[in-house]
Amino acid sequence: MKSESQHIAKILRKRLTDAEKFLWGHVRGKQLEGFKFRRQEPIGNYVADFVCYEKRVIVEVDGSQHCSEKDHERDRWFEGQGFKVIRFWNNEVLKNTEGVWEVIRKTMLISPSPNPSHQGRGI
Repeated sequence: MKSESQHIAKILRKRLTDAEKFLWGHVRGKQLEGFKFRRQEPIGNYVADFVCYEKRVIVEVDGSQHCSEKDHERDRWFEGQGFKVIRFWNNEVLKNTEGVWEVIRKTMLISPSPNPSHQGRGI
């Protein structure tokens, strides 16, 4: 039986925002320095927009519906699980693509790799 977060993730994968679609088009298929990303990935009780398990990096793309207090709570939980979280507004992704790409790339290159036994598996 699927968890609630798995069910929500499946729905969200079908309803990506324009910014999420755009970013997914640039990180899918190991286009970013060979790192594999997953989109709308359930992690615990949350769903991360994009995650690279190899580097333990989560990329969140936020629209106006996001509440900073809840986002901070999520970020703290993700960080407690060993992830580095970086956030961008939708308009940043669409209007400052090169800047967003460079922040993600630098984060990926400086983030240490965790124990490989955790890559791509449930937490």
